[in-house]
Amino acid sequence: MKAFFDTILFNLGNKEITVSQLVIFLLLISAFAVIYKLIISRLIPILDKSENTTLANYKGLRPLITFLLLIGFVFSTIYTLNLDYQFDISEKFKPSLSLIVKTLFVLQLIRILDWLVNSLIIEKYYNNKRSIVNAKKLSEARRTVHYIFYIIVIIYFIRHLGLDFVVYNGKINKNPVPIYLSNIFIAILIFFVTRLAIWIVTEIFLRNIYKTKDIEVGSRFAINQLIKYVVYIIGFVFALDVIGINMTLLLGGAAALLVGIGLGLQQTFNDFISGIVLLFERSVSVGDILEFENTVGTVKKIGLRSSIVETRGHVSIIVPNHLLVNEKIQNWTHFNNKVRFDIPVGVAYGTDTALVKKLLVESVEKNPSVLKLPVPFVRFENFGDSSLDFNLYFFSKEYIAIEDIKSDIRLEIDRLFREHNISIPFPQRDVNLKKG
Repeated sequence: MKAFFDTILFNLGNKEITVSQLVIFLLLISAFAVIYKLIISRLIPILDKSENTTLANYKGLRPLITFLLLIGFVFSTIYTLNLDYQFDISEKFKPSLSLIVKTLFVLQLIRILDWLVNSLIIEKYYNNKRSIVNAKKLSEARRTVHYIFYIIVIIYFIRHLGLDFVVYNGKINKNPVPIYLSNIFIAILIFFVTRLAIWIVTEIFLRNIYKTKDIEVGSRFAINQLIKYVVYIIGFVFALDVIGINMTLLLGGAAALLVGIGLGLQQTFNDFISGIVLLFERSVSVGDILEFENTVGTVKKIGLRSSIVETRGHVSIIVPNHLLVNEKIQNWTHFNNKVRFDIPVGVAYGTDTALVKKLLVESVEKNPSVLKLPVPFVRFENFGDSSLDFNLYFFSKEYIAIEDIKSDIRLEIDRLFREHNISIPFPQRDVNLKKG
């Protein structure tokens, strides 16, 4: 039986093909045909029945799987029939046929993994979150996954096809530091893996905790920013280490330079520390309404060095963080989102004060921007030089548009006063002249 299977049937080039090799080849054809049929007839229809509309569009997956199986079949054929061939391109670059096919197989496998991760994890996660912000985050996450997988392919090509070389031969403290091409791509890979890790932590794990614990938006932003900075710093250190740069040698050689930079960037470091204080202390959070230097605005972003505040006129102001920590500012929404406002009103002497109080309260009752609770109220503040001075107090959550709301209330007060013949006096003084 062994002699039968060792019988040479024909020659393919300079390779002898035996019965056993031909049988294995036919079995490979049958095996790959069965695998293809199972995947196409079982796996893809399961995806097609998914409620996720993105997964239902599976047409792009079929050619990827088909090409992967085809490459796998070619590689198996080369190995089984011993058809490997080495290409003599140059002295340093002599790839074999099996290595080229194997590389193509890895590339196609990476493409399928990329499709699966984006479709089964990322797009599924954002499927029920239809908003511009989530669409932007989805696009960023997908791009990050693309970059990670294809950089892995590039590194595989460089390492296995003999394309690696020293890009730069540097020295730190007289110690040679050769930087290889593959290490540069690994450092870039670490950066994108860091981005993906931040996305997984902040968008998947922490988001569920935020909802369960009902953590406010400002606190969420502070925690996310702190995690982002810490993870990026760790990733940066790892990237430098992979390239071959020893941080101890680097810091030792640059000590004098760092002292000079520290003195020159003293204010920047002050803002940096203030940013960390804001993230931990949360005296100011994203979404807070601040009043400082005669400016009222909403905090849109808190960075490590500066924060962005959007004014009532929709103008973005970049505010150094030390101003938010060291200067006196008014935070209208720090503990409560209900803020009390007032409108001073003066009426002529002799006016019915009870009627004035009634009309002032009536002027705000129908305004949709004024809260019903706490109840608006009026105070008789003072007997002025020319008028009886009242103050109308009311609560609202519309901090940015409050000047427009006050204007509407003043117009309503004027209308009610005219209907009831109540006058608002001009400032006046009586001057008596004595004859000498």
